[in-house]
Amino acid sequence: MGIFKKIFGDYSEKEVKRVMPIVEKINSLEEEISKLTDTQLKAKTADFKVRFQDGETLDDLLPEAFAVVREASKRVLGMRHFDVQLIRRNNITPRKNCRNENRRRKNFSCNTSCIFECFDR
Repeated sequence: MGIFKKIFGDYSEKEVKRVMPIVEKINSLEEEISKLTDTQLKAKTADFKVRFQDGETLDDLLPEAFAVVREASKRVLGMRHFDVQLIRRNNITPRKNCRNENRRRKNFSCNTSCIFECFDR
């Protein structure tokens, strides 16, 4: 098995490499998003909905939406999503159930995916 892993790589490593640019984009938006007032932060959801209806894809909106959720979580819950939680959320589509094998911080990690639920309503 080791030879195949060396040749083709590990699935987890590939997924991390695939989503790291997205996580880096989310992190780069953190300072900008943190400067928004609570009212401006709330208005972002309506803005995302309009942008989605105007043709932007979920993949286009994902970094900014996750940055907004991260900031809202910091303000309301006093908890900041770790990069690994963002990586996990990038591998779950909005319609799938949020399950975490170790069951720790499952609900906290799911709120990043839940923001997409408002886009088609």
